[in-house]
Amino acid sequence: MAKYVYPAVFTKEDDGGYSVLFPDIEGCYTDGDDMPGALEMAEDALCLMLYDMEEERKEIPPPSDSKTIKADKNSVVSLICCDTIEYRRFYDTKAVKKTLSIPAWLNNQAEKANAPFSQILQQGLKEYLHLAE
Repeated sequence: MAKYVYPAVFTKEDDGGYSVLFPDIEGCYTDGDDMPGALEMAEDALCLMLYDMEEERKEIPPPSDSKTIKADKNSVVSLICCDTIEYRRFYDTKAVKKTLSIPAWLNNQAEKANAPFSQILQQGLKEYLHLAE
């Protein structure tokens, strides 16, 4: 889970829209009705593909140097950024139940204080994993 930057080839189509291809990510392509839409769709497509690769524990290919990618007269190469941690925060919000063990004395003190166990565990995990809000 990380931040990534990959080159994408944006090609102007006859209908005025743009098709987008990521040369380094097999099967990663999308399109948009205009350049702003194509840029938005490109970020989403890249994040989804990299998210899936992370989930399946597939090797993430290194990005090419954008200067080495050839584009024809109807195309332009642009770098696209994505953050799969942010993508997970936005789309992967389903709660999961965890069973854990803590010392009885700590549990008793926490219950007396009406401690919000789930919230404290989430905060602690975010700190431990260095995941800022």
